Amino acid sequence: MTTLIWGVLPYVAVVLLIAGTIWRFRYDKFGWTTRSSQVYESKLLNIASPVFHYGILFVLVGHLVGLFIPETWTEKVGVSEHTYHMFSLIGGTFAGVLAVAGIAMLVYRRRTKAPVFRATTRNDKAMYVFLLGSIILGMTAKLTHSGGNGYDYRQSIAPWARSLFTLSPDTYRMDGVPVLYQIHAVVGMLLIALVPFTRLVHMFSAPVQYLFRPYVVYRSRDQRRLGARPERRGWERTGS
Repeated sequence: MTTLIWGVLPYVAVVLLIAGTIWRFRYDKFGWTTRSSQVYESKLLNIASPVFHYGILFVLVGHLVGLFIPETWTEKVGVSEHTYHMFSLIGGTFAGVLAVAGIAMLVYRRRTKAPVFRATTRNDKAMYVFLLGSIILGMTAKLTHSGGNGYDYRQSIAPWARSLFTLSPDTYRMDGVPVLYQIHAVVGMLLIALVPFTRLVHMFSAPVQYLFRPYVVYRSRDQRRLGARPERRGWERTGS
């Protein structure tokens, strides 16, 4: 069972992520969308959407730092284990609360606004369950084992995660890992496998190029070069 969960399931999730994304791009291009419901309601969406997106971005960055930056690297730059633990605890909790608050507002909006609720699919409901479950489990695990220097997952979960990229998973690293962390990891892998089949797939087409494109300069027309255009009858200017 240990080999199946920590040595096979991660690769199954990644294969489903890649294959599902390719399939979705080739055969469901018109479905590759967030299926925005802004036309039905925009006031609450304009608050909930940024809160969720910033929160989930911070959560993702925190996971990348925690799993793929070895402890020796942070020690070399003078960050002690206690300092790292406190930063991880406070920053991770803040990011998690932000993401959960955003999801809660989005779910509330979908449940209370009839047109939005009618546009909600089963995939959307499954996505919210796995996404919310994964974040809450991660926060619960972190806060439950926050005493002292907390649980040092950089000695167990992080090496296991990095070993997956060498195609020789150190499944023994997950022995003795607290149950809450294990459940969080399993739900996270299931969420990764689910991404291509939900609206979360739109993350792969985020308009990142907008951050690097040159400024668009707008100039007024030079009437001297274009010449005076005769005004259309019925659209004469009023007043002076």
